[in-house]
Amino acid sequence: MVYNFLSKVSRRKKRAILFTMDLSLIIVSLYSAFALRLSTVTPISPRDASWLLFPLLALFGGGLIAYLGLPSIKLNAFENYAVRRVGICAAGLVTFAAAFSYVLELEDPRSVPLIFGGVFFFTSVITKLLANALLKVLEALNTAAMPVAIYGAGAAGIQLASALRRSKEVRPIVFVDDNPSLQGLLIAGLKVENPKLLTKLAQKGRIKRVLIAIPSASVDRRKHLVQKLRDLSLDVQVLPSFVEMLAEPALSSELRVVLPDELLGRDRVDLDTPEIAKTYAGRSVMVTGAGGSIGSELCRQLLQCRPRQIVFFERSELALYSIDQELRPIAAQFGIDIVARLGSVTDDRRVRAVLKEAGVEIVLHAAAYKHVPLVEENELEGARNNVMGTRIVADAASDFGVERFILISTDKAVRPTNIMGATKRMAELVLQDLQSRSKGTQFSMVRFGNVLGSSGSVLPRFQAQISSGGPVTVTHPDITRYFMTIPEAARLVLLAGTYSAGGDVFLLDMGQPMKIIDIARRMITLSGYRERKPGSLDGDIEIKITGLRPGEKLYEELLIDSDNLGATPHKKILRAKEAGLSQIEVAAMMKELGAALDNGDTAALRRLVEERVDGYHREKDVA
Repeated sequence: MVYNFLSKVSRRKKRAILFTMDLSLIIVSLYSAFALRLSTVTPISPRDASWLLFPLLALFGGGLIAYLGLPSIKLNAFENYAVRRVGICAAGLVTFAAAFSYVLELEDPRSVPLIFGGVFFFTSVITKLLANALLKVLEALNTAAMPVAIYGAGAAGIQLASALRRSKEVRPIVFVDDNPSLQGLLIAGLKVENPKLLTKLAQKGRIKRVLIAIPSASVDRRKHLVQKLRDLSLDVQVLPSFVEMLAEPALSSELRVVLPDELLGRDRVDLDTPEIAKTYAGRSVMVTGAGGSIGSELCRQLLQCRPRQIVFFERSELALYSIDQELRPIAAQFGIDIVARLGSVTDDRRVRAVLKEAGVEIVLHAAAYKHVPLVEENELEGARNNVMGTRIVADAASDFGVERFILISTDKAVRPTNIMGATKRMAELVLQDLQSRSKGTQFSMVRFGNVLGSSGSVLPRFQAQISSGGPVTVTHPDITRYFMTIPEAARLVLLAGTYSAGGDVFLLDMGQPMKIIDIARRMITLSGYRERKPGSLDGDIEIKITGLRPGEKLYEELLIDSDNLGATPHKKILRAKEAGLSQIEVAAMMKELGAALDNGDTAALRRLVEERVDGYHREKDVA
């Protein structure tokens, strides 16, 4: 909680705090200098003219502190440069103190200014180092970053540790090195241990990955290390040798992984607000589809909110195992219970059993079939999972008195041209109907744009195509999409639970939609390659136009009716109230859907969608 508060403080306020701290140290250091030199705790009498030094040095010293930019030095970057600046400031203060003593003809011992400068230097440095250490401890307690060990405590390992300390995703906790003379030492703030300790650390869950930072090692040596470490069931990544980094252009895709934030075409939206933690703290929260791209990120971010319990509900055994193995050790450190349950959202008895067993108070419904071409070829299963599954979980949540239910929807639900989008709109209609007669549960929906980095999104697909030498495939040169990152998407869901009043549709202001072909070109450039035009030999990676897939739109919309758009406490999050169907119409829709599913009647499902989903039109109708 303390770290969350400090992280929200503006940079301007942080500078004011650091300035006040250094200014206070001037007063404390000057008094300490008199006390040390005169060997008494009351070195100056009330009538002593030496008291004039205090306001003068505070005034001129404050100006010197501001001029040297000491308050602008970030604590987590307090290194040699910052120490030199503090030393220059201390020397300036000594000069000021000596000059004022001479001009005012004070009878103070001549050594007082020197002692004053020394005390200020050491107290300022030590205070900043202690503050930095405290921030690191608080950050470690409030982050779900992956703990890693760095194999190799040489120059490359030290540089890697320094870089990773600024990462929120990875946290170095120990060096391991085969060199006995290094073992037991503290290097770059991390203890160097014998590699044999990795077995114990892995078994206790204290590390999840090993980063091999020995670029000078031979290929055979590194292969041997990788094999030995993988036998411990640890993820292993290798820092390439400098020769490899310079040798082949083909390696640049390995060295330069394009991050989602680099492709947004806008600044990442800051969705960190204190209201989130308050909403979920001490509660029992169930995430359906917990092993998916969005579901797993929701679970990670929920850990920072300190709920009492998180229920992972997932139909894929492998996905459930992966997220459980990743987060259970971290949750244990925070005192959060993890309940991992296999099951499908279309299984009413299983859903109800889990809700009752876990005493769930909040449901984040992320389980869905989302890939447009696959659902277009498997319409009935898409409708069964996306519509019936939502109805089953929502009904159960209402019956068990769940406080909040948040559905993850999509911009493809607005005037859809595909069954996936249509089924998500039908799921929204189900929740709107339930909200109209709900006595306790608040039902809300969140509409996403395309989520960069999620399974099936353009980011992993384009990266794989670039890694294999191309071509990068784009369905149409004019196709556009709204984009957001996985953390933005997950945070938006958590905020929706905070701002929900019931029946809301929440949207993120994602700026202007982007052309997919521009994303492809940017990824090629950021990966270190050049685009090759069709028919040309100049360039590295070609972009190939393949034609629109079944059900694919040229552009997506976020709202059915923009007239009912409203604000929320967060300027980048919008709330919409959209018209739905009556209770009778929804009941009829669900009855017809059930009959289509029971009879395996795809044509009936298509007719139902055309009748009930506002704006639905087949691809052939798109101009």
